[in-house]
Amino acid sequence: MDALMTGTGACRSMVRRRQHMVLDAAATACQPSSIGHVAVGMHRQGFDLQLTQYDERGWRATFYTTGMEHSPVSATGTAWEATPWRATQRAAWEALKRVLEKC
Repeated sequence: MDALMTGTGACRSMVRRRQHMVLDAAATACQPSSIGHVAVGMHRQGFDLQLTQYDERGWRATFYTTGMEHSPVSATGTAWEATPWRATQRAAWEALKRVLEKC
């Protein structure tokens, strides 16, 4: 993660590549196994996934920085959607976008 915080153009390029690696790996199929691909890819980038279903209201996916206490204030990316796949994809994108903004 330290390399991501350098503020250089190389940092932005690296983060963009990582965004596409994580999200494109699962974008070809919207099935439950794809969520695992995103979760593993995001974990390799330093994030943990929490995925929760709320009755008929939908799904919430939240990414936290690995090793941090998992509380609402420590969330890096979160999304509510009707399907677990969409919630996971949007939350991953949000988490990676926040890293990019810090560059």
